[in-house]
Amino acid sequence: MRVLLVDDEEELVTALAERLSYRNIKADWSTTGDRALELAESTTYDVAVLDMKMPNLSGVELKKRLEKTQPGMRYIFLTGHGSEEDFRAGKAEASLYLVKPLEIEALVEAMQQVVES
Repeated sequence: MRVLLVDDEEELVTALAERLSYRNIKADWSTTGDRALELAESTTYDVAVLDMKMPNLSGVELKKRLEKTQPGMRYIFLTGHGSEEDFRAGKAEASLYLVKPLEIEALVEAMQQVVES
């Protein structure tokens, strides 16, 4: 499985990428939507894990742009806020919506679930 992690919290995405690598999951990461789009132009991903709220380009807007590059990619949204509005937007746009902080096993399970669906 190849995963794209996008969150403006660098410590979070680097830690997630490292922990996923221990589980034989290849993960690239970005702290900006623009860099994520660049990565998606050169690498095919099975799943994108996107933060809902990021500066300049929200997770929902990033997803819409990524779909043009990789129409078969699946999406999981993350949020640290957990508001009802985020929940509705996330559920409408992604296969799964998770609230931070999250455990790595829950993320791995969610990724496997969306890839198999």
